[in-house]
Amino acid sequence: MTQPSTLAARVAGAPISWGVCEVPGWGYQLAPETVLRQMRDLGLVATEFGPDGFLPDDPVGKTATLTGHDLTAVGQFVPVVLHDPDHDPVPEVSRAIVGLVAAQASTVVLAAATGTDGYDNRPALDDTGWATLLGNLDRIDALAARHGLVATLHPHVGTMVETGAETDRVLAGSRIGLCLDTGHLLVGGGDPVAVAREHPRRIAHVHLKDVRAEWAERVRAGEVTYSEAVARGMYAPLGEGDVDVRAIVTALEHAGYQGWYVLEQDTVLAGPPEGEAGPVADVRASIAYLLDVAGSIPAGR
Repeated sequence: MTQPSTLAARVAGAPISWGVCEVPGWGYQLAPETVLRQMRDLGLVATEFGPDGFLPDDPVGKTATLTGHDLTAVGQFVPVVLHDPDHDPVPEVSRAIVGLVAAQASTVVLAAATGTDGYDNRPALDDTGWATLLGNLDRIDALAARHGLVATLHPHVGTMVETGAETDRVLAGSRIGLCLDTGHLLVGGGDPVAVAREHPRRIAHVHLKDVRAEWAERVRAGEVTYSEAVARGMYAPLGEGDVDVRAIVTALEHAGYQGWYVLEQDTVLAGPPEGEAGPVADVRASIAYLLDVAGSIPAGR
């Protein structure tokens, strides 16, 4: 693999970096026109869809909206209940697959939703719940493959798979690929560098985040909720926090990773950003950092 150009061509955006989120009351929600235009102005070539309602529901309209901004589709974050024996997640995932196939995207990014809104609380999962969750992951993995897509499980704060131990249980108990979210895994008490080094062949998609560790520690200690920590700046532009993003990307590239690096710096907006402040400045800084990392990786690795 030639560096840095190949890696540079695999950098994508995500609406959450502009504060666009599925959680009710998350914060000020920017219009799609603003977000997509700013993504393209920053040089990004692709994006994840964002939450339901951000882009048109109709698959053709969704694709046309991205194409109109010279952006292609990478994948979709799909929070779905996987642990309840009385709930079948396949119809929900199938609806997402229709839009992903129409947009020629590659990746289904699952989160093991609790069944309630938000990410501030979650119930405990018993053995029956775990067996159901792991079985559903394998069902969805096979379903996505039949449509030419890759399904991944995204360990995510406030879901049924949050911690490093829970991530290990998914890796050991299912066939599904992993969406390595470098921020959520650290906030959940896991080690994203170790996962990148020890399980590179299971990583099929990457969300790059940097985290200010003091806020992550306060979330784990129960001193603040996850949403409060995000609103107060827990996530930083790449290179400005405490995640060793350089080590993660280097390990993955050396292992032959060829998937997307999605820039995700979860943010909560109090109102419309002014000019180049806020999301634009932060994403620009993250792009610059990632391209610097790419330039430091020897060619041919």
